Amino acid sequence: MNMKMVIAVRKDLNMRRGKSEGQVGHAVQEAILDRSDPDNPKLKTTPDILAWLASDFRKIVVSVKDEAELMELYRQTLQRGWNHYLVTDKGHTEFHGVPTFTTLAIGPLPEDVIDELTGEMPLR
Repeated sequence: MNMKMVIAVRKDLNMRRGKSEGQVGHAVQEAILDRSDPDNPKLKTTPDILAWLASDFRKIVVSVKDEAELMELYRQTLQRGWNHYLVTDKGHTEFHGVPTFTTLAIGPLPEDVIDELTGEMPLR
């Protein structure tokens, strides 16, 4: 079974390349960590995550045009009950101190399942 994670990044923020890449890294990391005990984060052990980790860690980065599109994707992800992580940047280096939704990681999930929602999205 081909597993993948899709990470959606907002285009309208015009983040510096390093900032954007950092946000993608945060999204991927947090999507697979269980932080229910803040003093002892651990790997989530769902079958989808374990299958993804046992394969090739496939990640696809796509673009969304703005916050509204990112939040609609987030809503649809929640509705489906899929694993995800929505990054809220604290605004220390960009965004003038304003917390800002930047990136959404979805999955990992079987490729045919996640593609139902993200398969037509433009690559970043």
